[in-house]
Amino acid sequence: MQRNAEIRVWDPLVRTLHWGLALAFTIAYLSGDELLDLHTLAGYAAFAIVLVRLPWGLIGSRRARFSDFVRPPRVALRYLGDLLRGRAARHLGHNPAGGLMILALLVAIPLMALTGMATLAVEEGAGPLAGLLAGSPHWLAETLEETHEVLANLLLVLVLLHIAGVLVESLLHRENLVRAMFTGNKPARGDAKSKSTTLCVV
Repeated sequence: MQRNAEIRVWDPLVRTLHWGLALAFTIAYLSGDELLDLHTLAGYAAFAIVLVRLPWGLIGSRRARFSDFVRPPRVALRYLGDLLRGRAARHLGHNPAGGLMILALLVAIPLMALTGMATLAVEEGAGPLAGLLAGSPHWLAETLEETHEVLANLLLVLVLLHIAGVLVESLLHRENLVRAMFTGNKPARGDAKSKSTTLCVV
């Protein structure tokens, strides 16, 4: 195999959803109540992206499928232990810890979106849940809004961990993972001694 040979890892849909979700979350987090219409639109977009990603995790390309990277927690913990000892294996796709990160994101994002929709319904009488929640008591609006903010901050922590993992692995393996998520390709080398700290790429 040629030294610079590459292999296709991420299909076009995975890459589109990844960058779309990154953009939607950034807009939603930075806009907030000051730009409510934009904030709401970005939240809908993030929710829709997850709704597409979930079935693609069952029927999509090999590296997109949950069966390729979702492992039991004990496997992820073992991987993290190997990582601390400096002997974690390089993974062409998501590593076991990254798989758990993806599941966390796919749970947290819909919850954040739904609490946002519920808050919009209670406070503004608008959105898809308005018919169910309009006219609800004030305490419910406060609870929903606080929950929404907690989830948003939790997601920010997950995103920052993701970015840190991408940067560390890019340095350790001398491979540009940001570029890989644009092109879909990664180096095809089978280096069993390489170390990996990837957290996730949704």
